[in-house]
Amino acid sequence: MKKNSKNHRENLKKTLLELLKKDEDFRYEVMGLLGYKEIIDEIRQLRRDFNEFVKLSEERWKENEKRWEENNKKWEENQRVIRWLMVALQELKYAVGVGFEFYTAFVIKYILKQKGVEADVRTHVNLPVDGYKEVDVFCDEPLIVAETSLSLRSIEEAEKKIEKLELAAESAEKLTGKKVFMKFFSVEFATKEVLEFLHKKAQEKNIELIVGR
Repeated sequence: MKKNSKNHRENLKKTLLELLKKDEDFRYEVMGLLGYKEIIDEIRQLRRDFNEFVKLSEERWKENEKRWEENNKKWEENQRVIRWLMVALQELKYAVGVGFEFYTAFVIKYILKQKGVEADVRTHVNLPVDGYKEVDVFCDEPLIVAETSLSLRSIEEAEKKIEKLELAAESAEKLTGKKVFMKFFSVEFATKEVLEFLHKKAQEKNIELIVGR
């Protein structure tokens, strides 16, 4: 009888263990009877909260990825606009500079006409001397060279421009075998200090100065 009772307990024990392993609801009920129900409930709630957190995190990550893609597209578009503006500004700067060279050529032609001289005054000329020397305004007969500048804000800048004019005059004389008839320096904007310097240099080096438009 005792042996049968022992076998019965062993069988019951095995059955209970199997149920505890395989049946989650049964396992939960047993733990409740043992006083662990509140702990299990909290663990389950924590699991639900964690799963919800993971889900929200994934959604936010997808939203952030979408925003990053949009920001990248905006950044690329801004870069294209900036590049376009830089090119446009360079073209505008060139156009304004060339425009001022034409203005200077017109003034020189007018001055020569007042002296009774008809001349072909050209702009942006490359002289084939020691490679190439670029001259803003040039006339072969009579021999005239001119340099232009839209803006001069320092004496150092002005000195470099005057030096460039002197070199252009030397190159023109070397190329043509003639003496320079007139040298011009034309500036649209300059500080008071720079203008005083230019007037002084113009007198020293026999340069005709054109200021403004």
